[in-house]
Amino acid sequence: MGGGSLCYSSVVMRADPERFESGAWPPEITYSALAPYYDKVQTMLGVREIPPGQHTHRYQLLQKAAEKLGYRERFSSVPLAVSFDPGYNYALPDPLDAKYSKTFVNPQGQSQGTCIHLGNCDIGCDVHAKNTLDLNYIAWAERHGAEVRPLHLVRYLECVQGGYRVVFDRIEQGRLIRGEERAERVVLAAGSLGSTEILLRSRDEYRTLPALSPCLGRHWSGNANFLTPDLYPDPGQVNQGIGPTISGGLNFMDGSVGGHRFFIEDDGFPNVYLNAVTAKLGAGWLGPLVARALGGALRRGLDEKNPTDHVMVWLGEGLDAADGRLHLGRSWFKPWSKELKLDWKVERSKPVIDAIVGMHRRLSEAVGGKLQVPLYWSLLKSLLTVHPLGGCGMGRTPEDGVVDHRGAVFGYQNLYVADGALLPAPTGRNPSMTIAALAERVADLMTRSQ
Repeated sequence: MGGGSLCYSSVVMRADPERFESGAWPPEITYSALAPYYDKVQTMLGVREIPPGQHTHRYQLLQKAAEKLGYRERFSSVPLAVSFDPGYNYALPDPLDAKYSKTFVNPQGQSQGTCIHLGNCDIGCDVHAKNTLDLNYIAWAERHGAEVRPLHLVRYLECVQGGYRVVFDRIEQGRLIRGEERAERVVLAAGSLGSTEILLRSRDEYRTLPALSPCLGRHWSGNANFLTPDLYPDPGQVNQGIGPTISGGLNFMDGSVGGHRFFIEDDGFPNVYLNAVTAKLGAGWLGPLVARALGGALRRGLDEKNPTDHVMVWLGEGLDAADGRLHLGRSWFKPWSKELKLDWKVERSKPVIDAIVGMHRRLSEAVGGKLQVPLYWSLLKSLLTVHPLGGCGMGRTPEDGVVDHRGAVFGYQNLYVADGALLPAPTGRNPSMTIAALAERVADLMTRSQ
């Protein structure tokens, strides 16, 4: 359990309707077909925009840059799966104090609090204001009889009489203990990399699912993700570690910049310094004594200690070529074993990445920043992504997809995929809501077929 279900920046937005008209999707998957499932996700995740009066410095920096470049109409708040108190604001004394978080019980019976802008969205909200799946979907499933088993690594699936055998290793006190379960119906939801790897190992290593589509692993996309750090002379311009990780966006999905479609967001990261120090001090008897001695040096607030306070991160995402291929290959360090590998060439995706970096540069210069294009791109033409998509893409037949429009795996009855591996093409915008809507649809159609 975990991954994108917990460690993401809380942005939950719908894809543009025209994304489903590109020809990459099965004809049954349209924006109107997904609309009721988008609605269900929005309700379950409590999606809303950051309230007026709570806009972060990063949000204001992006907004100011957009206005200076004539993009006022393209700027907006982005929808977030975060619980806010409309009465909260930065004018409160010690605004990052946990006493301002208002506790409540959500519709799934879980205790939560409202956001106090601690900036730890990506590593775990201290007051449970982030509406992560453990507080809604998973909690709701457990109330209805689901059993969650952490620390289990699924290795492969095998088709057996009456269904499937799921073979796994359980992590216990540093050891791997082999185990298995049998089920009539199996749903894979291990993400783009996890679900694809399990099926690849089942087909190519253990040869227990030999009839899986030759499309398995293909059409993988990084959603044209690009993160560019930007330095500012005045740390007060950014306040990097304070507030929701992302809250504002700039929309270029209409192709108005050289025909490339992309979306720009302000992106934050936690105050690594204070998080690390307070976590270390919290362990052992000496911690409280040292904390008292240091006093205000460890206090969270608008003037808190943060060596990276002057660093803004511009996030870009868009429509890349989706021509990556996941496969099993030999490891350099353990040639006797195979690991998941990605073949991805930059040529067809480079133009949209260059457009994103170019916009980052213009936005930075408009508000006095100094952009730092990462060396992994400027020298190596390599990328990082927080939006891995595809590998078990939807299609019409096994010749153009791994699963059908219901998420059902071609060639194997009662075997489904319900995660980001399903997407046959990038969304450009943050994909979490589309992934969740597709999973809702898979569950709905599966239930109807029983």
